[in-house]
Amino acid sequence: MIKHFHFSEVEEKSVEAFGSTETTIRVFISEDEAPNFIMRRFEIKPLGQIGVHFHNWEHEIFILNGEIVLISENGDREKVSSGEFVFIPPNEPHGYVNEGNETVAFICMIPKQKK
Repeated sequence: MIKHFHFSEVEEKSVEAFGSTETTIRVFISEDEAPNFIMRRFEIKPLGQIGVHFHNWEHEIFILNGEIVLISENGDREKVSSGEFVFIPPNEPHGYVNEGNETVAFICMIPKQKK
């Protein structure tokens, strides 16, 4: 069945893992719905963050709004702006911080974990 709706219709939940602050997630396409990929929308308010962490799966990220700072395991920092995308390989430590004055929104796609 085709699924079509506005993102605001999806429940917004607070993210607390990895020392996250001022961060929310909306799961658009869940693990139960799709055979291969999970699609999520994150929002990080000004001065919010998702702490450095890693997973054994890749991430594809597309910045919808604002500017975010990507942080590596050794503290390297790289700004990513609206309209840009990021590929994070499996097991690559990464984190995000919003140092700007506007809420950052991004789409994050991950593969469904095979059971």
